Amino acid sequence: MAEISLFENALKQFSKAAKVMELDPCLADVLMHPKRELTVNFPVRMDDGSVKVFKGHRVQHNIARGPAKGGIRYHPNVTLDEVKALAFWMTWKCAVVGIPYGGGKGGVEVDPSELSTAELERLSRRFFSEIQVIIGEDKDIPAPDVNTNAQIMSWFMDTYSMNVGHSVLGIVTGKPMDIGGSAGRPEATGRGVRVVTEEAINYKGLDAEDATIAVQGFGNVGSYAAKLIHDELGAKIVALSDVSGGIYNPDGLDIDEVIAYRDQNNGVIKGYPNATTLTNKELLALDVDILIPAALENAITMENANDTKAKIIVEGANGPITPEAEEVLLQKGIFVVPDFLANAGGVTVSYFEWVQGLQWYFWDIEDVRKALHKIMRQAFGSVVNTMHKYNTDMRTAAYIVAIDRVATATKLRGIYP
Repeated sequence: MAEISLFENALKQFSKAAKVMELDPCLADVLMHPKRELTVNFPVRMDDGSVKVFKGHRVQHNIARGPAKGGIRYHPNVTLDEVKALAFWMTWKCAVVGIPYGGGKGGVEVDPSELSTAELERLSRRFFSEIQVIIGEDKDIPAPDVNTNAQIMSWFMDTYSMNVGHSVLGIVTGKPMDIGGSAGRPEATGRGVRVVTEEAINYKGLDAEDATIAVQGFGNVGSYAAKLIHDELGAKIVALSDVSGGIYNPDGLDIDEVIAYRDQNNGVIKGYPNATTLTNKELLALDVDILIPAALENAITMENANDTKAKIIVEGANGPITPEAEEVLLQKGIFVVPDFLANAGGVTVSYFEWVQGLQWYFWDIEDVRKALHKIMRQAFGSVVNTMHKYNTDMRTAAYIVAIDRVATATKLRGIYP
């Protein structure tokens, strides 16, 4: 099977919405192209004294509504195509929830598990120095993504601050609270998924306490989403999976117990005793009310779309459903909450962290949660209203909301000179 281009998938989704909303083709052309694409090849000294060259990317898709915003991932399969697609989605993610950012994304082609801590630090600092030519707290604000974390953000922040000669709290988000991080940031993406899941349950007329839910992916997003949906909504999480496989209990899983088991079992849920085992493929085909794909891209394709039985899909991951597969799901009457709405909680609280850093004034966690819930609920409502207005699906409606906001900013600003 030919490799699926994430960026081509993103453009297909965009083009579908642009056609429905009758967007000016010239404006569509502007919005489809990334503003900047930076690729760097940089040397890192390894612990044995040798020098290895790594490749990294930073893409800024659009900055019409504010600075670029988006994570940096470390993964051996990072490509420019992937980074462009993720930056493209970030533009619409920020716009759909109404925060004043444009889309950015970055990545380094590396397997961080093969590096020592010292090598990881040297790689991180060198990469951040290399992309410093286009980043800044008023230009482009990176954040954690796949295989990066608060410690790496600390190195990024320190590197940038040392290079400019003073502490710059707003240069990255997702930092530890001790150096300008925000309360509620670790749970933010999962909490956003929890909010839109509740909104979807209410919209479809389900009872949260009777709902059955399967979560594919039990990393940061999946584990927080599962716990918050279970604890705060009372829904039954019947299946979970990670890279080691899946677990299933039709009576519901004890999420705290699963998290404790994972943390004591090398970070995987394989072997959890109070459940039967199943594969990731089997989890995606379970007859549940809600499916939350929160792992990597292209989890649901034409190969398995017909097997999907969930009534609602809430995309915790970026791009877990291919456009062709989504057409199948929509024909089956499945209600899909798109990724750039469903997982926008992370960038929303990153925005809160950035604002706090710029002001050197920090909020308590209840203020963060209250503000996040308000923004996510308003965004969901805007998308549902637009869906009905245009008689379309949720993803197309979310694109229409976001594209309209970015297109309006672009028209108001004009083309310089």
